[in-house]
Order: sequence, then structure tokens, then C-alpha cells
Amino acid sequence: MLYDDWDYEDLSAPTDSGRSSQAWLVTFTDLVSLMLTFFVLLFSMSSVNVDRWEEMTDTLSQSLNPTKTPPILTPTAEFNVGTIFRRQAINLDYLQGIIEETVSHDETLREAQLIRMEDRLVVALPGDILFRPGQAIMTGQARQTMFALGGLLRNIGNRIGVNGHSDPGPPAGAAYASNWELSMARAVAVANALRRSGYGDEISAYGFSDSRYTELPDMEEEDRRALARRVDIVIMPAGGGD
Repeated sequence: MLYDDWDYEDLSAPTDSGRSSQAWLVTFTDLVSLMLTFFVLLFSMSSVNVDRWEEMTDTLSQSLNPTKTPPILTPTAEFNVGTIFRRQAINLDYLQGIIEETVSHDETLREAQLIRMEDRLVVALPGDILFRPGQAIMTGQARQTMFALGGLLRNIGNRIGVNGHSDPGPPAGAAYASNWELSMARAVAVANALRRSGYGDEISAYGFSDSRYTELPDMEEEDRRALARRVDIVIMPAGGGD
């Protein structure tokens, strides 16, 4: 205890001057000690945000010591704009394997196709699983799917682009006057979904309408048109700042 050396009889006895007993100091000190122990226990059980803690202590220091001038920071070779951390671009062959594993565990993404080209990796997403006919607003399931895919892509430094495509037929409904507008709107919707999931670099979005329709492989016309209504996520081998 903190009071082993105290003389309790002296505290309880009246003073020479006739003042009342000061024994209440013992109870008060016990109470303060218990409160201090309680707050220390709460602090030990909490997780401290180091940045906010340092910010708070700096603010208190400035408030309690207003005459203290903060140190002047001089530029050094270790801290300058050129040494800002930049995420590295990932090898496309390695990235393809990771995306294939992610796609295989997602019921919606299983219909996506991964195409490894010489200078890029293309994730072809069927538009029919992302959007309703003639619309560029993603369904609830599609937003969850894009959030899962974007959660993977936000950890890479590769440059990303999104290309919207359509079949030769006119867009359903009256929301868009042409397939150019519809394909562009869908590309922007997918790009925005990737940005919301945490991808921090710029994303280029383009609408190609049905200009690439003749490049599709020979297949049943219905399947070919379904493939034409796709949105491609194009991953480049270089980073956004390269």
C-alpha cells in the first residue's frame, strides 16, 4: 500500500490548534488510487490509434506550453516527393492465376473469361450478369461481385482500363439513344465500382459499341451476341505512373 508509513493515529487525533480530524484523506486517497487503477485497466484493454494519439499529445503540448516553438523541419534526402511509396506492377502471368482462383469461387464471376494477350490481361465480364437489358445500373449481386474483384485489384499497381461493348442490335428501352452511349455508360459504371472498392489509381473507360463484333470467334448467333454485350477489364503490365 501507499500508506504503510502513515501514522493513522495522528490523522484521527485532533490537532493542537483544535481543527477537526483529517482521516478523510485516507479514504479520498484510496478512491483516487482505485479510479486511477480502473482507467489504467481500461487503457490496457483498448487499442490505441498511434497517429491520433500522437496528434492529441502534440495538441496538448502546444496548449499547455504555448511558448514552446515547434521544431523546424528541414528537407532531407530521405524525405522528398521522389521517395513516395508506389505500388509495384505485378507480373500478368502470376496475376492471372490469382484472378482465376478468385473467379472460380464466385458464382457470378464463373461466367467471366480471362484472356492472356501478349501485352495485357483481359477479364471479359458478360454484360448480362452485370446489367439489365438496355441499362447501365448494376444489379445488387453485380455490385457485390465487383466489390470482391475490386478488393483484389486494389492491391496491385498495374494500370487498368475498362472497355464497354454491345451487340449490333439497338439498345433496349429508351434510356440510351445508341449503343455508343450504352457501352460507354456501362464501362464507367464498372470503373466506378472498382474505384469504390479501393483501387486508387486512374481508370480509363471507353465505349466501343459493336465495333469489335466482327472480331468475335464463330459460334451460335445467340451466344455471339451475348459475348458481344460484355465489359472488359484490361490490366496492363506497367503501373499507372510508368
